[in-house]
Amino acid sequence: MKPDAADTLGVDIGGVIVDRVREDGQGRTAGFAGAAEAPEIEGAFDAIARLVRHRFGHRVWLVSRCDEPNEAVLLTWLGRHRFFAATGVARDRVRFCRRRHEKAAICRDLGVTHFVDDRLVVLSHLVGAVPHLYLFASRAADADQFRHVLPHVQPIARWSDLADALLDGR
Repeated sequence: MKPDAADTLGVDIGGVIVDRVREDGQGRTAGFAGAAEAPEIEGAFDAIARLVRHRFGHRVWLVSRCDEPNEAVLLTWLGRHRFFAATGVARDRVRFCRRRHEKAAICRDLGVTHFVDDRLVVLSHLVGAVPHLYLFASRAADADQFRHVLPHVQPIARWSDLADALLDGR
């Protein structure tokens, strides 16, 4: 499959670009107070930069569920870690929502054709809205277990694997 010039990439932030700090019992990051010290997910910046340069250009969006007070924390993290400069993603390409299912409407509005998230529940909301879904499962030893739940979701263990797949036109 040859990449289409209109292909648009959507990327979640927590657990996909920023390593998770800690979660509450409901799967939400409990306070991003420690996020300033949280490391990037290994290879994220390099892979996103490759995808910007060689396939998606300005059509890369960060789409993340986040409580309003934590928006500034995440934006500060991205700035301090020089994410925008390192990747070529424009600062105005960040969209936040309050509930996970709202990512579907945002992706439709932005024309997202490929989306990366670390939560299967989020990807389940994107079925029908985004044709190509990728489950970033760097910590899951058995990511293939998700294939039977959502057969059109591809598990990806490392950013380099995702970049290679997308640059090969998948």
